[in-house]
Amino acid sequence: MEEAPLQHWYALKVFYNKVFEMESLLQQRGMETYLAVQTVRLKGAAHLAARKRLANVSAPKDHRYIVEGAVIYARKPLVASLLFVKATDDQIKEINTQFREPGALEKYGIKGGFVYKTADFSTFSVIPAKQMEQFRLVVESGAGGLEFFADDDFTRYQEGSRVRVTSGPMKGAEGYIKRIRRDRRLLVCIEGIIAVATSYIPPEQLEIIS
Repeated sequence: MEEAPLQHWYALKVFYNKVFEMESLLQQRGMETYLAVQTVRLKGAAHLAARKRLANVSAPKDHRYIVEGAVIYARKPLVASLLFVKATDDQIKEINTQFREPGALEKYGIKGGFVYKTADFSTFSVIPAKQMEQFRLVVESGAGGLEFFADDDFTRYQEGSRVRVTSGPMKGAEGYIKRIRRDRRLLVCIEGIIAVATSYIPPEQLEIIS
């Protein structure tokens, strides 16, 4: 029996913040995706506008919304234009080719982008599964005060003690304790791509790890 091709996590930069359109396309192809979002319940005029949009049965599914009965939630990207996808080598090469070919994705409402590469640009940057898990743990913890840093911003912050959170909504998260604008915060990184800094975490909820 032939083994299925290995899949890895990759990061995509989708121009003009067309992440929902790209998410929809990749999911139609049977690929797992991850988008860091905040989910907000819509009320009043915003709710009515979303309900009207979603009532158009001839329109494609709008991934910006989650409908639960009469309640509608909007998905708000926490990091503009950044989408993660789990793909095989062949799949990520195909995505990159389509990004590079003018007009290849226009029929899906996508106006270009790129797949993140390693620092020497020799290959696509594979995201270790643990880094992806840690990033998602923090983003999905429901904790407030999260702040995101691009690669050129967060590299200078990776100098504090490495710790693990032992309790609370982010239990199990690992990262660096670093002072950012006078506050001691936990920094969880996807190397070369993005980092998320939490709000203050009490020292008694942290343990130092090697």
